[in-house]
Amino acid sequence: MKKVIEVEGMCCVKCAERAERKLRLLDGVTGAKANFKKGIILVESSLPDEVLAACVADAGFTVREIRLRKGIFG
Repeated sequence: MKKVIEVEGMCCVKCAERAERKLRLLDGVTGAKANFKKGIILVESSLPDEVLAACVADAGFTVREIRLRKGIFG
Protein backbone atom coordinates (compact mmCIF):
# COMPACT_ATOMS: atom_id res chain seq x y z
CA MET A 1 0.00 0.00 0.00
CA LYS A 2 1.12 3.51 -0.73
CA LYS A 3 0.65 5.91 2.17
CA VAL A 4 1.30 9.54 3.05
CA ILE A 5 2.63 10.28 6.53
CA GLU A 6 2.21 13.91 7.61
CA VAL A 7 4.86 14.87 10.15
CA GLU A 8 6.02 17.81 12.23
CA GLY A 9 9.65 18.53 12.99
CA MET A 10 11.36 17.88 9.64
CA CYS A 11 13.25 21.09 8.99
CA CYS A 12 16.04 20.14 6.59
CA VAL A 13 17.34 17.60 4.11
CA LYS A 14 19.21 15.70 6.83
CA CYS A 15 15.95 15.30 8.80
CA ALA A 16 14.21 13.94 5.73
CA GLU A 17 17.06 11.50 5.07
CA ARG A 18 16.94 10.28 8.69
CA ALA A 19 13.20 9.58 8.44
CA GLU A 20 13.61 7.74 5.13
CA ARG A 21 16.49 5.64 6.45
CA LYS A 22 14.59 4.60 9.59
CA LEU A 23 11.53 3.55 7.61
CA ARG A 24 13.55 1.62 5.01
CA LEU A 25 15.10 -0.47 7.80
CA LEU A 26 11.68 -1.95 8.63
CA ASP A 27 10.77 -5.29 7.08
CA GLY A 28 7.67 -4.62 5.03
CA VAL A 29 8.69 -1.19 3.74
CA THR A 30 9.62 -1.25 0.06
CA GLY A 31 10.15 2.50 -0.37
CA ALA A 32 10.17 5.81 1.47
CA LYS A 33 10.64 9.37 0.22
CA ALA A 34 10.45 12.36 2.56
CA ASN A 35 9.79 15.98 1.61
CA PHE A 36 10.76 18.29 4.48
CA LYS A 37 9.27 21.37 2.79
CA LYS A 38 5.81 19.77 2.65
CA GLY A 39 6.23 17.88 5.92
CA ILE A 40 5.32 14.53 4.39
CA ILE A 41 6.81 11.10 3.87
CA LEU A 42 5.58 8.95 1.00
CA VAL A 43 5.92 5.31 1.93
CA GLU A 44 5.12 2.01 0.29
CA SER A 45 4.51 -0.59 2.96
CA SER A 46 2.43 -3.55 4.06
CA LEU A 47 2.83 -2.61 7.73
CA PRO A 48 0.06 -1.22 9.95
CA ASP A 49 -0.07 2.53 10.58
CA GLU A 50 0.89 2.07 14.24
CA VAL A 51 4.23 0.50 13.30
CA LEU A 52 5.01 3.26 10.80
CA ALA A 53 4.05 5.96 13.32
CA ALA A 54 6.27 4.40 16.01
CA CYS A 55 9.22 4.28 13.61
CA VAL A 56 8.79 7.93 12.60
CA ALA A 57 8.44 8.96 16.25
CA ASP A 58 11.63 7.01 17.05
CA ALA A 59 13.38 9.08 14.36
CA GLY A 60 12.39 12.21 16.31
CA PHE A 61 9.30 13.46 14.49
CA THR A 62 5.64 13.88 15.42
CA VAL A 63 3.11 12.08 13.22
CA ARG A 64 0.02 14.16 12.53
CA GLU A 65 -1.77 11.81 10.14
CA ILE A 66 -1.31 8.69 8.04
CA ARG A 67 -3.55 8.29 5.03
CA LEU A 68 -3.69 6.23 1.87
CA ARG A 69 -2.04 7.81 -1.13
CA LYS A 70 -4.50 8.35 -3.95
CA GLY A 71 -3.35 8.88 -7.51
CA ILE A 72 0.20 9.59 -8.59
CA PHE A 73 0.53 12.87 -6.69
CA GLY A 74 -0.81 11.80 -3.30
